[in-house]
Amino acid sequence: METHRLVLPEDLNHYGFLFGGRLLRWIDEASWIAASLDFPSCRFVTIAMDEVVFRHSVREGTIISIRSEQRKVGTTSVTYEVTVCLGKVGDGDPIFTTRVTFVNVDERGEKVPIGE
Repeated sequence: METHRLVLPEDLNHYGFLFGGRLLRWIDEASWIAASLDFPSCRFVTIAMDEVVFRHSVREGTIISIRSEQRKVGTTSVTYEVTVCLGKVGDGDPIFTTRVTFVNVDERGEKVPIGE
């Protein structure tokens, strides 16, 4: 799944660059949406995000793309590889990559197998 975001003034830190935490929020949300579309009967919560390294700064008015691709399905969890680029994915080097893992939980927050 691929989505796009426009970097607005409220997304910037006091130096005029995109807050890292804002980008992480968008990544978490985009990959959660991908997981929820792939497994509509599941109740996913984020359990892990791998390495967090920002390779380039991002300024106001920039359009970024966030691509989430399913990489691994376990008994109770699913992992997505996430690539963030300026403009379209594939146009130049990524500004950020990571893997996000979600676990399926019941209403009490206990892990349950995917598909139940």
